[in-house]
Amino acid sequence: MKMGEHIQLQRVIGYFHGTIFLFSIIIGAGIFIAPKGVLKYSLLNVGVSLSIWTACALVSVVAALSHAELGTTFPRSGAQYYFLKRSFGPFIAFFYLWIHLFSTPAGIAARVLLLAGYITQPFYPGCFVPEVPKKCLALAILLCLGILNARGVKEVTWFQTVSTVVKITVLCFISLTGIVLLVRGKKENLARFEKAFDAEVPDASQIAEAFLQGLYSYSGWGVLVRIAGELKNPGENIPKCVITALTLVALIYLLVNISYLAVLTPKEIMSSDLITLINYVGFTDWILLGLMMTGLIKLRFQEPNLSRPYKVHLPFVFGTLAMSLFLVLTPIIKSPKMHHIYVIVFVLSGLLFYFPFVHFNLGSTYFNKITCFLQLLLNVSPADDVEYISPEGVLQKIPPETATKKE
Repeated sequence: MKMGEHIQLQRVIGYFHGTIFLFSIIIGAGIFIAPKGVLKYSLLNVGVSLSIWTACALVSVVAALSHAELGTTFPRSGAQYYFLKRSFGPFIAFFYLWIHLFSTPAGIAARVLLLAGYITQPFYPGCFVPEVPKKCLALAILLCLGILNARGVKEVTWFQTVSTVVKITVLCFISLTGIVLLVRGKKENLARFEKAFDAEVPDASQIAEAFLQGLYSYSGWGVLVRIAGELKNPGENIPKCVITALTLVALIYLLVNISYLAVLTPKEIMSSDLITLINYVGFTDWILLGLMMTGLIKLRFQEPNLSRPYKVHLPFVFGTLAMSLFLVLTPIIKSPKMHHIYVIVFVLSGLLFYFPFVHFNLGSTYFNKITCFLQLLLNVSPADDVEYISPEGVLQKIPPETATKKE
């Protein structure tokens, strides 16, 4: 680039590719793991399990629409961080990054390891896959995805489109198999649905844990807010993409779960790993979502004249906040477990880094040199211009110095 030119992300993702991108991000390994966790915490109650899956779809839609206001009000990449910093200050914004610094790679690692396990399993029939080849394949997959991501947004978008077609094909095949078995009306296939609610009913803590498992399959609906700086007309496209993608995902997930139960007994489905990791990831995600909903309510009253191209109904926001409190507090109060303590200790450990390196700005020169080195090495740089949406709903750019005064 030439001297004096501003650096700005290009808005190249429209409604179609945004929906495909969101759909592909949501539909992943979760649907192959979470049904086991939902059944476990539903006490193998088929009726409760299917009800929780339906409720998870509704909760995800409401939460995603509430969350979408952040990306449309602040249409920039990393909108969540900027929003939390503006609502609560740098302390809470730092903890958002601190949690994501570990929880996001942990979630990616879990998905890639699961994918690698599925790929290598046919080569080891009748036994467990050795850890070394599985981890080597997982690292190779991560490396390939990293190279693809570095090539640009368009290449990633087209890859997501192709992978989405493959995943939909597999899930549709599973759904079709279950539907055929149910239509045939074999006694052993229908028996699990005839008295679906006759089993033991879980308590509030178990229902919360079951929700965390089911909602894990819907995780990823906030990705469009993170890349709001690369979306065309974010005020219109983010809500439309969210509603379209989550409606399709909810329908597929419900059919897949019915198919699982038509083919396998609940006890056969229960043979798994990774349930605790899902609880950990879901627990931290809903803590952050609760903070964002609190900040959203705070800004509504603190800055009522702030331009909001898309304005979610406040009952949706309060409902999402209530769900966050239920999912986070109920397991801790009713049946505390070690992973809850791990999460709390991990979050508080961020204080050891925040006060010396952020609040008191110790070693800033050293860290600035590291930042510059990494920017040169990876060929990345933050955008210069700050974008905002005018009261007329028009996306505009303002120079950095003007933006600083405005904000």
